[in-house]
Amino acid sequence: MKPILLRLLVAAGLSLPLAVAQTLPARAQQAKKEQRTTKPAGPDRPKPASIDRNGILILVRSALLAVDQANKTGNYSVLHDLGAPGLQANTDAQLAEIFASQRKQGLDLAGVAVLEPQLTLLPQIETNGMLHMAGFFPSVPFRLNFELLFAPADHQWKLFGISVDLGNNSPRAPDAPQAPAPPAAAETPAAPAAAITAKQKGATN
Repeated sequence: MKPILLRLLVAAGLSLPLAVAQTLPARAQQAKKEQRTTKPAGPDRPKPASIDRNGILILVRSALLAVDQANKTGNYSVLHDLGAPGLQANTDAQLAEIFASQRKQGLDLAGVAVLEPQLTLLPQIETNGMLHMAGFFPSVPFRLNFELLFAPADHQWKLFGISVDLGNNSPRAPDAPQAPAPPAAAETPAAPAAAITAKQKGATN
């Protein structure tokens, strides 16, 4: 198997839990404490990763921007070379096929360079030794959800798996009567924006 998308990792037996803090009654807390003393922590559970916020930002942004640039140029050689050996098992053509739907949607992920990610799964080391994290970038009109997996290679964390999807992050206003279209003007390039965007439905390629 040549894994790229994290959604495929579940089939490989990797669970993707989200940590949820809960307040337990005193009796339940005592039971938990006794359970921990009789059941030593083994190597079969993820453990928190020792990485600071700056390290997280570098890994998340570099991974998503590498995918964004590859999608915009259609050249996946850089993404291929930056990846871990598991990702490099895919050829450039295979990577292009894997990300074809994102290219078709016209996703623009450049906003991740300045937006702050919110983590829903804090960085943790999985039982297979890989670094795993998940979260989202709040943006308008779309919120970018991401899940990333990094493998150790050459004394670095290198991209092994990635999954991104968009969600609506803004309320919709009631439909208003359409105003007459203004006269056609010369096309001007759009300025870069700190937002996650996608090609509008019905737009031509």
